[in-house]
Amino acid sequence: MKKHFLTSIGALFLLVSAVISCTDHEVPIPEPTQLTASNLFSGLRAPIGMAKDNRGNLWISEIGTGKNDGAVVMISPDGTKTTFVSGFTSVMGPEGGAEGISHVMFHDAKLYILHGIDGKLFIADVSGFKTGDPERKMSDLIVHEYGQLIRKIKPTKDTNSNLYDMTVGPDHNIYMVDAGANAVFKRENSTGDISLFASLPEVGTGPIVDAVPTGIVFDGSKFLISTLSGGPFVKGSAKIFSVDMNGTVGVHSEKFTTLTHITLTANNKPLVIRFANFDKGFVPFSGAVLDENGKELLGGLMMPTDIKRTGDREFYLLSMPLGTVQKLTY
Repeated sequence: MKKHFLTSIGALFLLVSAVISCTDHEVPIPEPTQLTASNLFSGLRAPIGMAKDNRGNLWISEIGTGKNDGAVVMISPDGTKTTFVSGFTSVMGPEGGAEGISHVMFHDAKLYILHGIDGKLFIADVSGFKTGDPERKMSDLIVHEYGQLIRKIKPTKDTNSNLYDMTVGPDHNIYMVDAGANAVFKRENSTGDISLFASLPEVGTGPIVDAVPTGIVFDGSKFLISTLSGGPFVKGSAKIFSVDMNGTVGVHSEKFTTLTHITLTANNKPLVIRFANFDKGFVPFSGAVLDENGKELLGGLMMPTDIKRTGDREFYLLSMPLGTVQKLTY
């Protein structure tokens, strides 16, 4: 009796161990169906883009107030803000808001900073920068001027350039979306040279307007690109485009409104942010986080400009007019 009992216990133990070992690393992370927001930081000056480094610091690009006071600031995990560099071009746009710096990206101990108006990519080694360090000078940054070249390439009917966001591709090159040229450009990692990778078609179900790409990610097989769509910002006219490694453009999903950025969940599924609905102007607190099918996961947002995944079930969200960073969880 004792022998059979011990044999049964041993078999049960092996069964439980097998179940635990199989599920410990293979429990799938569910996709978000609803997000909850909590406030993290405030007091930013028209933040437009953000990146998180390998030390837990958050790097944020601030457009500024239109007085050539754009900046990049670092927020440490304890919430302390330190200005990394300031003095970027910041001017008042035709519609009254400040314009200037675009998004930032952290990669291999370096911070990459796009400036749409100046048509430049700035690169800085930030590995040794700490909270409370003196501000770096603009002359300390490596600068690549791409705006004039993009205007000469003229990838679409537009002759404008507004380099807006970037990501690193599987070939280790940087891929940049240009919201003025309505195109994707490839930057060779070894030389810094850029070339046209893909031109985005016009969008719209009523008036046909420019795509205006605002964000780019790589999901493991292709690039996904969020689009604002040009004025008059017709509801449902924005799309998520896909671009494969051959530069072939497709539509991943559509019928969105004023998308300002895109990120990926832990399962490489896209989430996008709606800036606002438009009715003779952008409607306050009509922004939202949406899944790839257009389902609203969190609404009532005030004109968000960036979203980044910072954990399996955690995202950070920027509000440009409120100057805040929120943490989103599910």
